[in-house]
Amino acid sequence: MTNQARDNEQARTEAAEDPNVKAFEEHAGEEAVSEEDVLVRLAKENEELKERALRLAAEMENLRKRTARDVAEARSYSIAGFARDMLTVSDNLRRALEAVPAEARATGDSGLASLMEGVEMTERAMLSTLERHGVKQIDPKGERFDPHFHQAMFEVPDPETPENTVVQVVQQGYVIGERMLRPAMVGVAKGGPKAGAVQNGENGSAEPGPPNPQAERDA
Repeated sequence: MTNQARDNEQARTEAAEDPNVKAFEEHAGEEAVSEEDVLVRLAKENEELKERALRLAAEMENLRKRTARDVAEARSYSIAGFARDMLTVSDNLRRALEAVPAEARATGDSGLASLMEGVEMTERAMLSTLERHGVKQIDPKGERFDPHFHQAMFEVPDPETPENTVVQVVQQGYVIGERMLRPAMVGVAKGGPKAGAVQNGENGSAEPGPPNPQAERDA
């Protein structure tokens, strides 16, 4: 080994043993590792923030839709209680008209005729006003009994009409929007063929089907 080589080797040995050189090398290594860790951590945090932002955006959109729906329902159904009370007034007007005897109507008394006409106009105006606010009358006569919108008051024996068909309306029902405001009080057919039964015979009469417990409960 030449003198130059020995000097270089000694210099490297002394540098390796120098505390300052060791600290520098260790610090440089830590910085290299830390930078990589920082990049990984930042990438992970970025993904988490993106996911959080997407969830927040979805929640805000759901909140917007829910708020819009609640506002629309509030507008549509806020007058439900008032409308129900007004229907009671309408019922009383109708009862007043029906209470007038047929003989009195036939006499042609001008005062009575004017009074009845005024009551009828008031009833029509009231129902028309309610309809403009989403309150509509339902006429279930001839339809199948629906417990969501009808209230069965009695049964009418009728072997020809499909069972559970509304054959008489005692009191009109009303809906507000898509909700029931007041059920229609009805009479339903009893003892006839089941709904949807196949027509048999030349005269078109329907063969009564087997007893239907569910139909009995509905009625």
